[in-house]
Amino acid sequence: MQIRTSSDWRDALPFDTPLQASEVVPGEDSRCARCPSGSAPLPRTELWVVKHRHPNNPAGFVRFYCLTHRPAVAAPRPASAPAARARSRPAPKPRTSRAPSAPERVASVCTTCFVEVPPSGICGVCGGPVD
Repeated sequence: MQIRTSSDWRDALPFDTPLQASEVVPGEDSRCARCPSGSAPLPRTELWVVKHRHPNNPAGFVRFYCLTHRPAVAAPRPASAPAARARSRPAPKPRTSRAPSAPERVASVCTTCFVEVPPSGICGVCGGPVD
């Protein structure tokens, strides 16, 4: 199954970053994703929005959380580590295409059948010679 995405407010959210729900998407009261199903809906001012990564959907998925169930903010990765690894690797050599060793022959076409004729000059369909 291929997942199709459409553009909406969830595209603007950063991954794994809790944001106040009332600032991101105003609307009706909602429930926390981790609170029991019988719990009362909370106003958007008391909810947090988190966009999670999904293994099959590159757009991810969004969940609402109350303050007690809000996921911890992930520590940002150091920016110098990838740059240091990139500097330690040797630069790859650019690929060049080789010139053909012999020029390609011009293909002859039968004027009756409009098929390519082999080097013998005899059409394989109608048997007529081609000049």
